[in-house]
Amino acid sequence: MDTRLDSILAYHRERAAHDDRDLAKLLKRAGRAVVPPSLLAALVRPDRAEIRVIAEVKRRSPSAGVLREDLNVGDLAAAYDEGGAAAISVLTDEPHFGGHLNDIAIVRDATTLPVLRKDFTVCAQDVCDARLMGASAVLLIVVALTRAELRVMLEIATALGLTALVEVHDAREQALALDLGALVVGVNQRDLATFEVDPERAAALAGTFPSDVVTVAESGIRDARDARRFAELGYDAILVGEAFVRAGDPARAVADFREASVSGVAA
Repeated sequence: MDTRLDSILAYHRERAAHDDRDLAKLLKRAGRAVVPPSLLAALVRPDRAEIRVIAEVKRRSPSAGVLREDLNVGDLAAAYDEGGAAAISVLTDEPHFGGHLNDIAIVRDATTLPVLRKDFTVCAQDVCDARLMGASAVLLIVVALTRAELRVMLEIATALGLTALVEVHDAREQALALDLGALVVGVNQRDLATFEVDPERAAALAGTFPSDVVTVAESGIRDARDARRFAELGYDAILVGEAFVRAGDPARAVADFREASVSGVAA
């Protein structure tokens, strides 16, 4: 029986199978694009500093449905910047998350923060497109790729000056990501087969990363208390979408998460 992830990947791999653009030419075009700000540099967290916040722009998700009917991409990105976000994640998957390819350009016009193109990256052309859209980083999901695919896409991202956020769910996937040289690793607490969140998944891997790897906790981060918890677990950054998109004041919400990570949370 196909899972939600199987269905999503089938769509993206079918699309990739019909992408007949010449990869060598695309690589050259992407290499000539304006160099984006570094996501890796933005996420480095010195000792006892506040946790870095990647604030996400997304309209809906398969698990939560529509998050905000009146979402204005540029206004939301500007609010995230005002609140002190270190970077902005932009969902560009349209059928499953309601994203649009031009959302990254809108965010780029609204802020100078690094932008992560968050999508189901399945081919080298997808990595090139991230750079051509103006993104600083691309998401590579270990469970969605073969070892060979992950290795090649990491190499292409590095060659194009992109940060690869390599997403894992367990120790086996973590070992693979580290073996291939990932510098930024995200632990997604959401099971992509069922879309259910395990709030202990990131905790289980906390403290097991090399000191030179930037770590990101993803999914199920609901409030400032969670932000403080992940800061105390040693994560460099958190990626938060739903809580910020639904917030009445997104700028204040981002600031609250940041401040809680160093000052504590009132009981």
